[in-house]
Amino acid sequence: MAQTATTGNLENAQRIILAAARYTEEHNAPAMALIESFSLPKGSKQVTVPKVGQMSMSDLTDGQDIIDEEEIGMTTVDLTASEVGAKVILTDKLVRQAADNVMSIVGRQLGDGMARKKDTDVHALYSGLNGGTTLGVAGGAVTLAKIAGAIAYTKANKFGSQVYILHHPNAVYQIAATAVTASTTYPVPNGWSEDLLGNFWSGLRPLNGVPIFEDGNLSVDSSDDAIGVIADKSALAVLKSVDTRTERQRDASLRATELVMTADYGVFELDDSRGAPLTYDASAPATS
Repeated sequence: MAQTATTGNLENAQRIILAAARYTEEHNAPAMALIESFSLPKGSKQVTVPKVGQMSMSDLTDGQDIIDEEEIGMTTVDLTASEVGAKVILTDKLVRQAADNVMSIVGRQLGDGMARKKDTDVHALYSGLNGGTTLGVAGGAVTLAKIAGAIAYTKANKFGSQVYILHHPNAVYQIAATAVTASTTYPVPNGWSEDLLGNFWSGLRPLNGVPIFEDGNLSVDSSDDAIGVIADKSALAVLKSVDTRTERQRDASLRATELVMTADYGVFELDDSRGAPLTYDASAPATS
C-alpha cells in the first residue's frame, strides 16, 4: 500500500515536536529562571511596577510630634512585551517517513533556539546594571578572593536577600580551580529551582550564601572576556504575555505544512542598584 500523509500523522508529529520544544526551552534558559517574573493581564498592553526609595527612622521623644517627613520617592518601570518566533516546514514526505525521534530532534532544536533567544535577551541587560560600572576587569582571571570581594560589595550596597552569580563556564572553572571545596559537589541551594537550574549549577559551595551558576550562552568577545552578573533576583524582570505557542498552515502546492512557533515577552531592568556586571577572562581551560 502506498504511503500517505494523514491528519493523524501531522498531529502526532506536531505533538512530539511541541513536547520536545517546550521541555528544551524551559530547561535551557537559566538567566530567565533567575529573575523576577510578571504576567501581562488579558486586555492590557503593559504592567507598571512601582519602586519606592529607602526611608529612615528617627528617634522620638515622648509627648512630642514627629517633625521629620520622609519622601516616598516613588518611581515606576513600564513593562511591555514583543513577539519572537520561528517557522519550520514539515513536508508530507518527512511526516510520512520520519521516525518519532526525528520529530523530537526538530522540537529540541526549536526549543533550544527559543531558550537561547530568551537567555541572550537577559544577558544584554547585565552591562547596564550598577550604572554600567563593572566589577572585575577585562582580561582578569576570576578567583575565589575576587568573588568574595564582589559579594562583599553586594552586601555593603544592600543588593537584597536573593543574590546570585551567573557567568560563563570557563570563568566558573577558574573559581573552582582556586576553591578549597572544588572536590566536593553541593546541591542547588534552597530557594532556587532544582528542576530548571540543576544543569547550570556550578556544584560549588555557595560563598557567603551566594550561589554560582554557569551559562554557556554568555558571549565571549574577541579578547576572550565575558560579562556575567552578580545580582539580586529583583534587579531584572521578564514580562510574559503569551507562553510559547504554535500554529500550523497547509501549503498544498508545496506538499507541506508550516509550523510556526512564537512567544510574546519582554525583559527589563527593574532596579539598577541591585546588580552589577562581572567582567572576567573566559578563555578555554587546558584539557590536557
